[in-house]
Amino acid sequence: MAHRKSGGTTDLGRDSIAKRLGVKIYGDQKVKIGNIIIRQRGTKYHPAENVKRGEDDTLFSLVDGTVHFKKKKARAFTGKLETRMFVSVEPEAGTSEVVKVEKAETKKAPAKVKATK
Repeated sequence: MAHRKSGGTTDLGRDSIAKRLGVKIYGDQKVKIGNIIIRQRGTKYHPAENVKRGEDDTLFSLVDGTVHFKKKKARAFTGKLETRMFVSVEPEAGTSEVVKVEKAETKKAPAKVKATK
C-alpha cells in the first residue's frame, strides 16, 4: 500500500521567455544605418524622418545620425486628436545617403484551376 497520497498534476509552472522589447537607442545618441532603435508590439512609437517600421513594428534607422524623439498631435481614425511619440534620425553633416528598403519577393503557389463541364 502507498504511504503517501498521489501529488497530482498542475496547470501552472510554465512561462514564456522574455522578448526583450523596449527602447534600445535613446534620444541624442548616435545610430548607424540599420540599427534598431525600438522593439515594440503595436505602434507606441511612430516612425518619422529617416526611420522605417519593420514587419513586427520594430523601428530602425535608414541613415547614420542622431536619434530624436518628438511628441506631436495627430488625428486618430475616430477623428479625435491624440498625442503621439515620433522617432526621427537627423543625418550626420556631410552624409545624405538614404537606404532604400524594399520588401522581399515571395514565391506564391500557382492558383488551382477547377475543371468545369
